[in-house]
Amino acid sequence: MKRFPLRIIAIGSLAMFLSQTAMAADEKPKTIAGASASMLSNTCAGCHGTYGASNGPSIPTLAGMSSAYLVETMLGYKSGEIPSTIMGRLAKGYTDDEINLMGEYFAKQKFVAAKGQKVDADKAAKGAELHEKYCEKCHSESGMAAEDDSGFLKGQWKSYLAAQMMDYQNKDRKATKKMAKQLTKMHKKHGPSGIEELIEYYSSGE
Repeated sequence: MKRFPLRIIAIGSLAMFLSQTAMAADEKPKTIAGASASMLSNTCAGCHGTYGASNGPSIPTLAGMSSAYLVETMLGYKSGEIPSTIMGRLAKGYTDDEINLMGEYFAKQKFVAAKGQKVDADKAAKGAELHEKYCEKCHSESGMAAEDDSGFLKGQWKSYLAAQMMDYQNKDRKATKKMAKQLTKMHKKHGPSGIEELIEYYSSGE
């Protein structure tokens, strides 16, 4: 049997070790200083509240939404595809792997509906009918089904909902073909009051 010098064996073993270490490193999420999902998500608490339960009227609650939706939205901010005032700049500070970790973290948290909002009960009742007719197929369970991968509507802050609807109407934010079609149909038949009634319904909480 041919014998190899110990030095060659040692070099070969070292090369194999370094190769395996590099492969293992590639498999781990690329994060800043090895930050965990909870550490990364805590950087959002100042605006989106502890565990993603927002206390601000113009800021959405993230808790409980699907990871797929949260990641898609963050990447949209990061690329500039989704317009923003602040989120675009903040999103650029995270790697894609970090955004995935944050999405998974918030998806595991419990949604908390906004509290103390004044709601017009009559408009909310009409909004419920409009939701059922125009929105329920994509935003099931009153817009609270995480598996729809479309974000939460019921229980969000009224100011946030109104701002988002305005962005879609002004085409500052691109709607899907189906959403655009449904919004156009609803607006044609019910006018601006239809949008207002939907917002009242969604902001009415649980």
